[in-house]
Amino acid sequence: MTKPASAAAPSAAHRPSSISGSASLSQRLLEAYRAVRDETERRAAPLSPEDQVVQSMPDASPAKWHRAHTTWFFEQFLLGQHCPGYTPFHPDYAYLFNSYYVSAGPRHARNQRGLLTRPGAADVAAYRAYVDAAVADFFNAADEATLSTLAPLVEVGLNHEQQHQELLITDILHAFAQNPIPPAYQPGWTFPAAQHGDDWVSLNEGIHSIGHTGEAFHFDNEAPAHRALVGPVKISRNLVSNAEWLEFIEAGGYRTPTLWLMDGFAAVERDGWEAPGHWRKLDGAWQIMTLGGLQPVDPDAPVCHVSYYEADAYARWRGKHLPTEMEWEVAARAGALNDAFGLCWQWTRSAYAPYPGYRAIEGALGEYNGKFMVNQLVLRGSSLATPEGHRRVSYRNFFYPHHRWQFTGLRLADYGG
Repeated sequence: MTKPASAAAPSAAHRPSSISGSASLSQRLLEAYRAVRDETERRAAPLSPEDQVVQSMPDASPAKWHRAHTTWFFEQFLLGQHCPGYTPFHPDYAYLFNSYYVSAGPRHARNQRGLLTRPGAADVAAYRAYVDAAVADFFNAADEATLSTLAPLVEVGLNHEQQHQELLITDILHAFAQNPIPPAYQPGWTFPAAQHGDDWVSLNEGIHSIGHTGEAFHFDNEAPAHRALVGPVKISRNLVSNAEWLEFIEAGGYRTPTLWLMDGFAAVERDGWEAPGHWRKLDGAWQIMTLGGLQPVDPDAPVCHVSYYEADAYARWRGKHLPTEMEWEVAARAGALNDAFGLCWQWTRSAYAPYPGYRAIEGALGEYNGKFMVNQLVLRGSSLATPEGHRRVSYRNFFYPHHRWQFTGLRLADYGG
């Protein structure tokens, strides 16, 4: 988050896309770096030191860990490997804040990150300031040729931090949802309004280009671009709403095993699922834990915090399917989907697998993505927690089918059968 399932390595050959302008390359790199680093701190600002220690489940990480891990990334891969004479801030931090980079050395167990009461939040702030100052000095001192070579590495570090910015929000929301007296991350927050329109868009059968093209930044799992047969299929323009999900609940959807994949219904029984994640029934009415605290479920808002298992069961109940990621991409490129971006990630029925011809890059960053290409499902779009500038039509998010603490929702596909 690190990203348990949504991390990807940079393309081995690309020019930075967000580091542009007329200033010198060192100035452009520094401005882009500071903008992303400042956004992380802005998102952490409402949290107390106690908030930042909590790890509410093994899949989540404490807020201060996200802040420290993204700092370690620049210390490890930029300063440590390319800045002669750099002295690490603390000799133990590489062990504490590495995530899954086996090539970079041993690491603290992921499910025990919440036991790290020290270093504290203030220590992590000092760590961030130390590395930020060293990066600024490095950018100002390095020659143009060196910076040009390292610019793609800097950009993947920035995109990596943006992924953790999203996780910082979803992880603290999950932690707050465990509180008996639910706190608000942002008092007064409400879910953004969803778009509404015609129900379906039809995709005729055809061969389409899928994946990222061009020189702009992208993660390696978005490439290489390739051709795929898509259609005929109809895809719902609109995201499935809470009102539609309430119908599924009231019809006994969570109690009907024939609607579910076997592993999915096992999760229902084992974990006691009766509704999406963060929903609670109080005095006969459904409430949802949000960034603004506990609020009544808005029937017009898109349903969020549902697993792949739930999305698949709902589609089956409606006599429909989930779209493939290729179908989603073709429809999104045509501008045919309402709220393709910005509200919730959308489950597809596509297994997370390499595109034809995919090769992980060499070195430690090759661990960023390729080794996760098994037993997971692809989500497309972006969510309300996704940072500005971190969304594109070829982006492939991915999680295990039981995961539902992210802002994950769905739209349907109809094959007319």
